[in-house]
Amino acid sequence: MANALTIGKLAEAAEVNIETIRYYQRRGLLQEPAKPLGGYRRYAPDQVKRVRFIKRAQALGFTLAEVGDLLKLAHGHTCAETQALAVRKLRLIEEKIADLAAMQQALGILVRQCDAGSGKEGCPIIEVLARD
Repeated sequence: MANALTIGKLAEAAEVNIETIRYYQRRGLLQEPAKPLGGYRRYAPDQVKRVRFIKRAQALGFTLAEVGDLLKLAHGHTCAETQALAVRKLRLIEEKIADLAAMQQALGILVRQCDAGSGKEGCPIIEVLARD
């Protein structure tokens, strides 16, 4: 296989560590090539693009299971299915943002209560966390 890469070179080219490559293999996202007798496994150069695809999808919030679905869809004319996956992920992210904003507001109120306190009373944050 011309221009084939060892696992180390694949990891380096994709800017991940070797354990990431092995993990993707265990998860079925990356095929492990056969090991020749007394030699090293060799990866096709296009596997760099696949690893980068996986990393970019993860950076957008897709789970590895969802990345697997995206990889299956990547080989056809399946924009509608891909869009549906992305829309679901976008809704989930929007829900998480709303939850984080509510947490930020609640914690901000508690911090301001601490700032306003004289220090003689109990800590408002501890009191809220200790409630039954």
